[in-house]
Amino acid sequence: TGIISASGTLGQIIPPSVVLVLLGSVLGVSVGQLFKAALWPGLLLVGSYIGYILLLTRMRPDYFPKVGEEGTSAGRNRPSEDFDPRRESGAQSRDETVSLKSTVESFVLPFLLILAVLGSIFAGWATPTEASAIGALGATLLTLYQRKFNFPILREVMQETTHLTSMVFMILLGATTFSLVFRKLGGDRYLVDLIEQAQLAPSTFLALVMIVVFFAGFFIDFIEIIFIIVPVVAPIFIEMEIDLIWFGILMALNLQTSFLSPPFGFALFYLKGVAPPEVKTGHLYRGIVPFLIIQVIVLALVVLFPEWLGVI
Repeated sequence: TGIISASGTLGQIIPPSVVLVLLGSVLGVSVGQLFKAALWPGLLLVGSYIGYILLLTRMRPDYFPKVGEEGTSAGRNRPSEDFDPRRESGAQSRDETVSLKSTVESFVLPFLLILAVLGSIFAGWATPTEASAIGALGATLLTLYQRKFNFPILREVMQETTHLTSMVFMILLGATTFSLVFRKLGGDRYLVDLIEQAQLAPSTFLALVMIVVFFAGFFIDFIEIIFIIVPVVAPIFIEMEIDLIWFGILMALNLQTSFLSPPFGFALFYLKGVAPPEVKTGHLYRGIVPFLIIQVIVLALVVLFPEWLGVI
């Protein structure tokens, strides 16, 4: 459960990330630059996850039964008179073919789709909006390849896309109205003066914002956080001459961490909703703790060594 929950939130930091696209629009910075800055922290996070899993397989091999172990055991336990080497060899060959095809369909093809989207952005061939059209075309081709393209699926995709887009625009409309009224009433200037009077160092204010965003992630969606909190604090960071690209990456990592944190982490609730009955809430909480520690370590590294990670 820890692996599934943590891996499921990697899309918030690994390009092409919806979080980074929205942060780029709100902060007024290039989405392409955010994608490039997020690449190495995201890969570091993935590598840390893999390293922890490999270490755990050495320390607790009973946590990780081998793939196909049940079938192998069944083969060993069959009566000797039923054993046929030629039939066993043919079954093994078919299993290897199915396994190879499954690997190509589940990993290689989606990886090529991601490569096409990101490559077009990084190479300067397409804007993030144009790259999304490339992603949609590639996903359609993959569906055709798997022979799953039909009208019910197309209708469902269109409905979900329309629903998500409408939700984002309604939140954007409300958040923009809130931000305009807030600034018109001098709220941003008031906050800057308040922080200057409190003599808060930029690092202290950054830490305060990160804590607020972390706890806000327990209760509200990342879209609301980006469109409501970020426009309020962004002018202050500009006043303090804090790099907005760096702040955007920290925000994305922070939101990802908050969605994994018990007891209100959204990712944990999503997994609980689809998990079998024997998977209890306690399993989710215990499984996610090591990944939370990894998240905090990577976040600290991005704070301390932004140049080393290529964020700035």
